[in-house]
Amino acid sequence: MFITFEGIEGAGKTTQVKRLHAFLIKKGYESIITREPGGTKIGGQIRTILLDPKNSNIKPLTELLLYSADRAQHINEIIKPALSKNKIILCDRYFDATMVYQGVTRGVNTKLIKKLHEIIFDNLKPDITFLLDLAPELGLQRAWKDINNGSRKNNETRFENENLAFHEKIRAGYLDLAYNEPERFHIIDASKDQERIYQDIIDSLIGEKKGLNL
Repeated sequence: MFITFEGIEGAGKTTQVKRLHAFLIKKGYESIITREPGGTKIGGQIRTILLDPKNSNIKPLTELLLYSADRAQHINEIIKPALSKNKIILCDRYFDATMVYQGVTRGVNTKLIKKLHEIIFDNLKPDITFLLDLAPELGLQRAWKDINNGSRKNNETRFENENLAFHEKIRAGYLDLAYNEPERFHIIDASKDQERIYQDIIDSLIGEKKGLNL
């Protein structure tokens, strides 16, 4: 099973990925945590380029192709092998992030992005996507708090440095994707405390009953 977590900066994706992973392991399921960009060694080098605030002049198409290169390595090195072994994959961001960040917000043609995904990646989609939704003001406040206290890297802040209007477009883009694929997306209110968010995710996953005995 392939499960992804999406949302704006500061939504708490990384925290909830780790908590769900621990829950699944406790239940006896083989599960792995990965992320985009940077789920592989090569992807880590691409991540450095993409998230470095010094690279503010990266063009939208360059950004799209770098994310696609990261995904090509990630799918073939991590995701497909794990799926072939019936492991549960928990991924912090995936294709939906590309649709929203590079498509909706940067203005790259979304039909082109979809076509690339169909041709290069066989349109591989998650079984479940948890969208951690909250107001951009709160998300950015949380993100910068983590950056300033050292719990997040301060050399990966290129997107945090974008203006509020950028992040409002991101949120709207995600909600539009969720509206159009309600069978895959689960919208989670990420304005709640971590424990309540975690419980909402578990309840939502239990409700899915996709071959999981939880």
